[in-house]
Amino acid sequence: MQHKGFTLWFTGLSGAGKTTIGNMIMERLQNAGAKVEILDGDVVRTNLSVGLGFSKEDRDTNVRRIGFVSELLARNGVICIVAAISPYKAIRDEIREKHENFVEVFASCELDALIERDVKGLYKMALEGRIENFTGVSDPYEPPTDPEIMFRSDKETPEGSAEMVWNRLVELELISP
Repeated sequence: MQHKGFTLWFTGLSGAGKTTIGNMIMERLQNAGAKVEILDGDVVRTNLSVGLGFSKEDRDTNVRRIGFVSELLARNGVICIVAAISPYKAIRDEIREKHENFVEVFASCELDALIERDVKGLYKMALEGRIENFTGVSDPYEPPTDPEIMFRSDKETPEGSAEMVWNRLVELELISP
């Protein structure tokens, strides 16, 4: 497979399918011989951003760190898949400006569907006030205004969403299978 280094940045609420679709794309890219890494928001928080909380300042710091690492990988020819809520548009736009090749993917899903599929019960706890600063409930999420790709995980199959992402990457000439 021929490919450029780029960042594929999945944003959306918790449980919207960012990691699921990101992993599907990563597996397909790896099977085709691409150099690819995934930066999952939960994994980054427990390693690169340990000690940060969920204030706006800490969230911004966390997302900026992910953005720095993803840009470093991308400029060195690696496809970097990011799966992070990254709730604030201004920070996502700031990160985009630092990348030569940046593709924003909005994993959209209605809140009711997220609550229904939430196996950890996080939305329920947030709605009951037992979790503070929970994005989409007690903390804001600013959806992208013009993402390169958008899928509706409450209306589409994971396979269909992954195929849409793959086809758009080919269309953007970032990969050529």
